[in-house]
Amino acid sequence: MSHTNYFAHPSTYIDDDCKIGEGTKIWHFCHLMPGCIIGNNCNLGQNVVIGGQVKLGNNVKVQNNVSIYDGVTCHDDVFIGPSVVFTNVINPRSAVIRKHAYLPTLIKTGASIGANATIVCGNTLGKYCFVGAGAVVTKSIEDYAMYVGNPAKHIGWVSEYGNKLIFDKNNTATCVESGQQYSLNNNVVVKVEVIGKAILP
Repeated sequence: MSHTNYFAHPSTYIDDDCKIGEGTKIWHFCHLMPGCIIGNNCNLGQNVVIGGQVKLGNNVKVQNNVSIYDGVTCHDDVFIGPSVVFTNVINPRSAVIRKHAYLPTLIKTGASIGANATIVCGNTLGKYCFVGAGAVVTKSIEDYAMYVGNPAKHIGWVSEYGNKLIFDKNNTATCVESGQQYSLNNNVVVKVEVIGKAILP
C-alpha cells in the first residue's frame, strides 16, 4: 500500500499494493483490492468496493454503496451517485469463469452518473455527460450528452456545470451559470472560447 497524506476510516480494509493519492478520503466499511489506483482528492463514501484493476483519476466522488469492478477507469472529476451498478461481463454464469472476457468501461472527465443507474460494460461515457438516476446505459454516450431511462436514451445536452443547453438557430448555446459557450455540429457538442468577437472551437 502506498501511504501518502490521505484519510481512511478505521473500518476500511485496504489491501496491499493499492495506490492512494494525497487528500483522498475513504469512509466507513470500504474495501480497496490489490492493485487499484485512486487519485488525489477523491472521496469514497460508505460501503464502497474498488476492484484491483480499477483506476480513478483526481477528484472522483463515489457515493455510498457502489462497487466498481475490474475493467472500469474513471478520469478526473467524475461523480458516481449512490448505489450505481457497474458490470464487467456481458453474459455472466455462476458455473462459467469469464475473467478473461471482462469488457472495459471508460468514464471520461467530468461525467456524472445519477443514483441507482446501471452501466453495462464495454461502453464509454463521454466528457461531462450526465446519466440520470435509475438509467440503464447499454451503449456509449457522447460528450456533454444527457441520457435517461431504461434503456437510456439521449434527451439533450448539458454544460460542464451540468445545466441544460438550449441551442439557437446558429447551433450555439450558453450555459446559464458559467457563461461558457458551446456549438453543436453533426451531433457533436464542443465548448468554444470567446476571444473578442471571435468564437474559436
